[in-house]
Amino acid sequence: MTRPLVTAEEVADRLGDDSVVILDVRWQLGGPPGRRAYLAGHIPGARFVDLETDLTGPPHPGAGRHPLPARTDLAAAARRWGVRPGCTVVCYDDRTGPGATRAWWLLHGAPDVEVLVLDGGFSAWTAAGLPVETGPVPDPDPGPLPDVGPGLPVVDADAVARWTGPLIDVRAPERYRGEEEPVDPVAGHVPGAVNVPAGRLTGPDGRMLDPDRLRALFAAAGVDDRTARVAVYCGSGITATQGVLALHLLRVPAVLYPGSWSGWICDPARPIATDLPRSTT
Repeated sequence: MTRPLVTAEEVADRLGDDSVVILDVRWQLGGPPGRRAYLAGHIPGARFVDLETDLTGPPHPGAGRHPLPARTDLAAAARRWGVRPGCTVVCYDDRTGPGATRAWWLLHGAPDVEVLVLDGGFSAWTAAGLPVETGPVPDPDPGPLPDVGPGLPVVDADAVARWTGPLIDVRAPERYRGEEEPVDPVAGHVPGAVNVPAGRLTGPDGRMLDPDRLRALFAAAGVDDRTARVAVYCGSGITATQGVLALHLLRVPAVLYPGSWSGWICDPARPIATDLPRSTT
């Protein structure tokens, strides 16, 4: 199991190294588009990755709002970015955010390719006073079509319905509880799921919490070193990859439910749980 995180200083030491591919995957749910921020300033040599088009496939029934891309489409995009055997890929978001972890999750397991996430993201890079480049970066000369992921396991809705181990929902607490749902048409959570909000996995500086603090956070959700397997979901399979990364740091096997809540509610027969008080009338 390779280390998933890298520091800004470690990346800076390898700027200009042809074997390092840097991917700018800045993304926010609902926008603004990450390309605008990329053109305004990015790590020198970084190539922009559009999560909505490069890391998401076309919609199909039951897949949720952000279906996984087809392997062939992901391979073509990775080739365009310069991913090839023997390279190291560094993915970054504004912080240790879901854009970077989605790219890490999808590219993980590619043969002879090391995939890392910049801890703290672009914010950590600029806070360290490291150089910034503006404008687009030319595409590299195309190499062979890489064999890319996803290299990490997934579960579908049927498997989630039968899941007997810890099931982690990383959405904001109010969405988990069913108090509000600003994105999907139905509020609530999958019955049996425990809430570990993704926002609590990082500190004020945007860096991932240290392993001891992560371990305590997940222990409160019933996850410890003896846990055989954990399933993780969010709204549409993007932010859940932050939870998978955190569990990866703890060496706890984690599987992603890519359809997540938006996929779960596609079938009105599936049960929905909330933490709302029951009506007395």
